[in-house]
Amino acid sequence: MTDPKIIINIGRQLGSGGRTIGKMLAEEFGCVFYDKELLNLAAKESGFSEKFFEQHDEHWRFFKSLFHLHTQHIDDNNFYTNNFSQESLFQFQSEAIKKAADAGNCVFVGRCADYILRDYPNVFNVFITADLDFRVQQVMKRHGCDRDAAIKIINNKESSRASYYGYYTGKKWGDSQSYDLCVNSSLLGLEGTEKLIAYFIRQRLEQQVRSQE
Repeated sequence: MTDPKIIINIGRQLGSGGRTIGKMLAEEFGCVFYDKELLNLAAKESGFSEKFFEQHDEHWRFFKSLFHLHTQHIDDNNFYTNNFSQESLFQFQSEAIKKAADAGNCVFVGRCADYILRDYPNVFNVFITADLDFRVQQVMKRHGCDRDAAIKIINNKESSRASYYGYYTGKKWGDSQSYDLCVNSSLLGLEGTEKLIAYFIRQRLEQQVRSQE
């Protein structure tokens, strides 16, 4: 029996190591890893520049800044013929996620992939959290800032993620009911957390095989 195709969707708090854990899971399960890479796929899908998608990544309130963009970021023809809206931006990204999922094993980080792929088989939705001190330390290292600045970065980014996720899914970002597994990465560390998630996925897959026998 051939191994089933799997899709792993990672929701994560800022500084929890979710992206790193996602890359480890992708390597372990032979998956293609998608995080920022999705922006390039969405740009190709839409005809807009990748930089345009980067500026509004996981943000749903962007019209205030829309007309302050440099003109080279937008293809005027596509702007009008595609009836551009924030829903269009989300749709382009959704189509890119579905195409990637159709192509083979994938790990997606954020961007409502759990909701977009809710009807796909063998989808595992994981949310990675961590203690605040752990996350603050990670953000301080990444940005070279002090504790107060790190906390501000965390609050601003997570507010945007929560609004984006809630707006497009109708669900609460980080709520355990939205995921198959929620795990605190500061308890086991990044490698230990990855091993725990991998064990969970294998157990679920074995359970599904047994139920089909």
